[in-house]
Amino acid sequence: MSWRRGQAYGQDLRDRVLAAMGEPIRMVAARFGVSASYVSKVRSRLRRTGETTARLQRNQVAPRLAPLYEALRGWVAAHSDATIAELRAWVGSEHGIAVSYPVMWKTLARLGLTLKKTPASRRTRPRRHRRSARRMGQSDARA
Repeated sequence: MSWRRGQAYGQDLRDRVLAAMGEPIRMVAARFGVSASYVSKVRSRLRRTGETTARLQRNQVAPRLAPLYEALRGWVAAHSDATIAELRAWVGSEHGIAVSYPVMWKTLARLGLTLKKTPASRRTRPRRHRRSARRMGQSDARA
């Protein structure tokens, strides 16, 4: 049985662990593939409170920018070629919330938004490639 971080074990497993109340903790843990501390905690909780079910987990923290999702969507739509630094500055000045670059990136990813620069219509620098063989042949023919 594999356990994933942030999720409680199933109620059926909890019931089976509690049903084996007279057996030693380590034997119960080995039989059901859980840790000895889990078995100890489940039994202790049953003795203290009488509860056999898992409690709600309260370790999730709401995203800091959750109240601003709609405002962020509108701002990114209006300023699609802005940088993360400009977006952070806007959030700081308009809403008084200072966030880091990673927080802003994760927020944009969560919303499915991307900041993309608009492509330039012309090259701003000269080409650095050598002239092609065809062009070199034309210039030799002229000479």
